[in-house]
Amino acid sequence: MSDSASKSAKGVMPDTKALEEGPRRADGVSQLYEGNVFDATPEDRRQIGVVSASFLIFNRVIGTGIFATPSTILSLAGSVGLSLFMWVIGTVIAMAGTAVYLEWGTAIPKNGGEKNYLEYVFKKPKFLITCMYASYVMLLGWAASNSVVFGEYILNAADVEVDRWNQRGIGLACISAAFLIHAFALKWGLHLQNFLGVVKLVIIVFVVVCGFVALGGHMKIDNPPHNFRNAFEGTTDSGYGIVMSLYNVIWSFIGYSNANYALSETKNPTRTLKIAAPIAIGSVGVLYMLCNIAYFAAVPREQFLSSGQTVAAVFFGNMFGPRAEKVMSVFVALSAFGNVLSVIFSQGRIVQELGREGVLPLSKFFASNKPLNAPAAGLFEHYIVSIIILLAPPPGDAYNFLVNLISYPLAIINVFVSGGLVYVYFTHKTKFPDWNPGIRATLPVTIFFCLSNMYLVVAPYVPPSAGQSVYEELPYYLHCVVALGIFAAGGIYYLVWAVLLPRLGNYVLVKETVVDADGWSRSVISRLPLAEAEIRQAQWQQEQQHS
Repeated sequence: MSDSASKSAKGVMPDTKALEEGPRRADGVSQLYEGNVFDATPEDRRQIGVVSASFLIFNRVIGTGIFATPSTILSLAGSVGLSLFMWVIGTVIAMAGTAVYLEWGTAIPKNGGEKNYLEYVFKKPKFLITCMYASYVMLLGWAASNSVVFGEYILNAADVEVDRWNQRGIGLACISAAFLIHAFALKWGLHLQNFLGVVKLVIIVFVVVCGFVALGGHMKIDNPPHNFRNAFEGTTDSGYGIVMSLYNVIWSFIGYSNANYALSETKNPTRTLKIAAPIAIGSVGVLYMLCNIAYFAAVPREQFLSSGQTVAAVFFGNMFGPRAEKVMSVFVALSAFGNVLSVIFSQGRIVQELGREGVLPLSKFFASNKPLNAPAAGLFEHYIVSIIILLAPPPGDAYNFLVNLISYPLAIINVFVSGGLVYVYFTHKTKFPDWNPGIRATLPVTIFFCLSNMYLVVAPYVPPSAGQSVYEELPYYLHCVVALGIFAAGGIYYLVWAVLLPRLGNYVLVKETVVDADGWSRSVISRLPLAEAEIRQAQWQQEQQHS
C-alpha cells in the first residue's frame, strides 16, 4: 500500500488541495480561502464595539472572585503580606496571559478562542486536539460557581440561613435567567451586561474609597484591626497552600480572553481587541489590589477568616452597620449575575464554534443561529451542564471544588496555547509564513506565561500540610483527577470516532467548509469510502507530478 493510502487507512484523510477544495456555499458556490483561517460572518451580526468588548472582559473577570475568595486566599497563604503578594503575582500572570491572547486574537480574529489557536498549531493527529478541547468545553459548567455565590449573597441579604438547596435553587434561577436573556434577546443581553459592568465598577471604587476611610479609623466596630502590623506573620511554608491560594487569585482574573470568543461578532476585531483587553485587565489589577487593602483595613483577621464567601458584606457591616451589610450583599449578587451573563454568552459561542468545526454529534444543530439569530443550542448545552455541576457537589466544598475544577484544566489549556505560540515564534518562517498578528506578546512574556501555568499544573499534586487542604471532605487532588478525566474522555471520543469506526467501516473522514443559508461558515466532516479516497489521492499525486 502506498504511503498516502496507509495514511488514509488511519481514518482521517491527509490535508490535500484535491480533497480540501476550499470553502463553498451550501448552494454549491465556491468561495476563496484566505490564509489559514476561513470565517464567513454576516456584517449585521458584528454588534460588539470597544465599550461592549471591554465590559465583556470586565464582567467576566469581575464576578464574585474579589468578593468571595479573599478569605480562602488568606487562609491558605497564612499571612496578610503573602496574601497581598499573591494578588500581585496573579495580576502579572493575567497581564502576560492577556498579551498572549491578544497576539492570538489579532492573528486569528474569529469566534472560538483557544480552539482556533490549538488547531492552528497542533494539526496532527487531525481532530485529536479539537476532540479533547471539545470535551473540556462541553463537560464543564463555568456558570455554576458564581451562581452558587449569587444564591449565598441573596440569602444573606434576606437574612435567611443558607442551606444546600435554597442556595442552589436561587443559583438555578440565576443561570436560567441568563440563558433566556442571551437566547431570546441578544441585544438587550449585551446592554444589561454593560449596565452591570458599570455597577461593578462603582461598587469596587466605593469599596476602595471606604478602605481609605477605614485606614483613618472611621468604622462602626469598637476594636479596629491592625492587619498591616507584622504583615508576614504566620506565612505558610506549604507549597500546596501557596499554589491553591494562587489558584484562587487566578480564578478572580479568569476572563482576560473573553472577547476572543466573540471576534466574529466584533466590529473591526483587531483594533477593538487591542484597545479593550489592556484597558479592562489593567484597571482590574489596580482595583483588586486596592480592594484587598480596603478589606484588611476594616475586617479583623479572625472575622476575615470566618467570613467565607461573604467577606465583602462583612466589610460593609463593619464600615456602616448591619443594614449596609445587607445592601452590599444585593450589589455583590448583581455582580455575580453579570458574570454569569458574560460566561454563558462566551461559552455558548465556544460550543457553537465546535459545532461549526464538525466534530460534535449533531454538529449542524449546535452550529446554527436559528431561529432567533443567537447560538441557542450552544447556550442551552452550557446551561444544562452548569445545572448538573451546580447541584452535584456536597454543600461544604461546592464553591471551592467548582473554582478549582475550572482553574486547573484552564492552566493545562494555557500551557498548550502559550507553548504553541512559542513554537510559532521559532518556526513561523517555514511552517507559518502567513503569521501576521496585530500585536506581539514577545517571546519572554510568552515563556513566562507558559512556565507559570506549568507550575500550576504540577504543584497541586504535592500533599497539603495538616489543616491546609482547601476541602473539608473531598480528597485534595480530586479536581486534578476529574480534569484529566475530562480531557481523557475527549481522547477516547477521538479514538472511537476518528480511528476505530473508520477502520471498521472502511472509510475516511473528509473535512470541507461551507457557508450556510444564515451566512455563517461551518465545517462539514463527511465519510468517504476508502477506495474512492485512494483514487482521489492518486489522481492528485499525478497532477502534482505533471504540473
